[in-house]
Amino acid sequence: MKNKNITQYKLLKSGIDNKTLDSLKKGKNVTLNTVEKLCRILDCEPNDIVKFDYDE
Repeated sequence: MKNKNITQYKLLKSGIDNKTLDSLKKGKNVTLNTVEKLCRILDCEPNDIVKFDYDE
């Protein structure tokens, strides 16, 4: 988000709700629909924003 100058406010205005933002901050699960929205907003691909942690 920093690299693209996208704020949390912009995410909220673009259709990402507070509950989803909280989940993202806490590293919780989000839907593929949310990943798609984020990719559209950030103009990126899913593997640019998704990381699998196999140690959990």
